[in-house]
Amino acid sequence: MKLIRNTLIAASLLAGLSTLSFAQMGPAAGGEHMAKMHEHMSQRHAQHLTDLKTQLKLQNEQEAAWATFTQAVQIPAQAPARPDRAAFDKMSTPERLDEMQAHRAKMDVQMQKHAEATKLFYGVLNTEQKKVFDSESLRFMHGMRKASHRQH
Repeated sequence: MKLIRNTLIAASLLAGLSTLSFAQMGPAAGGEHMAKMHEHMSQRHAQHLTDLKTQLKLQNEQEAAWATFTQAVQIPAQAPARPDRAAFDKMSTPERLDEMQAHRAKMDVQMQKHAEATKLFYGVLNTEQKKVFDSESLRFMHGMRKASHRQH
């Protein structure tokens, strides 16, 4: 359970860091790069879910739970909007911090949704499937940590 929470925290932090790092780029370069990165992430996420489903060897009675889970953990169709650099530059430090906290709160809501969906799905898995899910989520988490380190 802690592992899944940590995975979701890592994903949320990575998304937050990537958004903030692109806020420092010029509008054209950051926007185009962010869109390509979002598309790549969406493709990798879809492939990860496909591979996970194959490895779990779900039973017919688990398909509804899988559908609910995958719907809840989808990457949004559009990349998150970058903060307007001109407006951000005009803000005072406390205002920037407030803006960053508001963004973080939105990310926390999304992470909570993912955590709840994951826990519900995990509950319908048998012992062997839970081992597979735990192993794959750990592998995914290590991948997120590597990506997070590349951001710095």
